[in-house]
Amino acid sequence: MPGRKQHVPWNAAGRATETEHSADDVVRNTGWVFNNETGQRLTLAEFTETGEQEVGAYLSLFDLQPASSRATMVEIGAGIGRMTAAFTKRFSRVIACDLDAAFLERCRETVAAFGDVSRLSTVHVGDGRTLEVADDSVDLTFSYITLQHCERDDALSLTREAMRVTKPGGHIALNFRTWTARDVVLWPVGGLVRQAWKLPGFGPRLARNRTATRLGWQANRLAPEDVLADIRISGLSIIDPVVWASPERDRPAAPRATVKTFAGINPSHWWLVAQVG
Repeated sequence: MPGRKQHVPWNAAGRATETEHSADDVVRNTGWVFNNETGQRLTLAEFTETGEQEVGAYLSLFDLQPASSRATMVEIGAGIGRMTAAFTKRFSRVIACDLDAAFLERCRETVAAFGDVSRLSTVHVGDGRTLEVADDSVDLTFSYITLQHCERDDALSLTREAMRVTKPGGHIALNFRTWTARDVVLWPVGGLVRQAWKLPGFGPRLARNRTATRLGWQANRLAPEDVLADIRISGLSIIDPVVWASPERDRPAAPRATVKTFAGINPSHWWLVAQVG
């Protein structure tokens, strides 16, 4: 896999998942990566319960509850299975994809404890931008708080991959991060942090720091018009695209898409939900 600075904290967390003995210890030492939770009393049960709540909320909000008992899906950025366990309770087949193979091993353990592991398969995204999943093979492709951590071109590539693997008539639900006023400061500071991660000795230690990681891991900003333009240029087809954003920010520009708001969406985030043509 090509060296990408924004992958440094993920690699550090991946190594932690390999060395910790219990699943609860993994959550305590990597929770800052997956849902910003920290603390020495965290448990895997609590960790997956946050995923259960969010999966239910987003599938309901976006009207993406499985239409049949045979519905299938891909999750881009499964991590150690915080949301994956909940997906396996709802979909007959869940393909969990992540760039860290160690995460996927722990993901399987999480799903075995809190979901239905017989419905799970995993795919290692070795190059950070393509999915080893067949064309037109799933009903839903979902990604939450993952694409913002990719380089811009990788995030757009994974968006196109999401459409490729989804059946015509199926849906995509993809979460992105866009520009906010705070980025005047956050964006250049984040770039400096990513450069510091490359320093021998100091960099790996810094990558385990929650504050530094939150600054450095946001490797791109993509507005709705950027993603929608890339889809059009690529010759891909989506039907009835909806851009979901926070009511706390100005209405985003989203050519040929409906814009809806939901108070539970972070003001710096937005979602693209659409049917694949």
